[in-house]
Amino acid sequence: MSDGRPPPLASVLAIPGALRVLAHLRRARVDYGVSIAISTGIPLEDVLGVLDELESMGLIRRVPGSSVKRSEAKLKLSDEVHRHHMYYELSDAGDLLLRSLDRDSFIEGCRLALRDDPLAVKILEAARRIGVDNALTYAKLVGRPLEEVESELERLVGMGLMEVSRSRIIKRHERRAKPKAETRVHHRYYKLSDAGEALLRRMGDRQGLKRDPPMSGR
Repeated sequence: MSDGRPPPLASVLAIPGALRVLAHLRRARVDYGVSIAISTGIPLEDVLGVLDELESMGLIRRVPGSSVKRSEAKLKLSDEVHRHHMYYELSDAGDLLLRSLDRDSFIEGCRLALRDDPLAVKILEAARRIGVDNALTYAKLVGRPLEEVESELERLVGMGLMEVSRSRIIKRHERRAKPKAETRVHHRYYKLSDAGEALLRRMGDRQGLKRDPPMSGR
């Protein structure tokens, strides 16, 4: 942005994975798309889209020159890397955004980012009730097509409000929608993150979300 100030946090949080990319660039100082994708676990196609959006928002910038020195790219082992990719770094606005971010502002930013997204709120509330489950169960609970719910679940994971369970076996007390003794995992199973729980407590209920005026430009 021309005045060096970061855009509203809610606008950034609405981009799945944006904070992870920004945090990685602060740690790495300078990096390129493939390396960012490997480090963050975000698919390359999604990383490239995030980079484009963050650049358009003025939070990152392209690094000029034909080579990158090790002092600039802290995660690179060579003294100098000849560039075969487009490298990015945080802008002053991106650095300011990360330095000003704390848990309370993160939760409030998520609340603002989702106040016009009732499906996301329904999924978060369902996750609080059922514990851990797959996308098909969530789709049945919220009454929406599976493809739409899968996309929304992945967006919420990217925002840090949901998590993908890493357990190979899910116990009965974890998967409350289907009280089997245990479930062997053959699909992606999703659960509410600590941040998602904090967001639901902040909102209180969906009515509190609806009372907010719509975000400008949406």
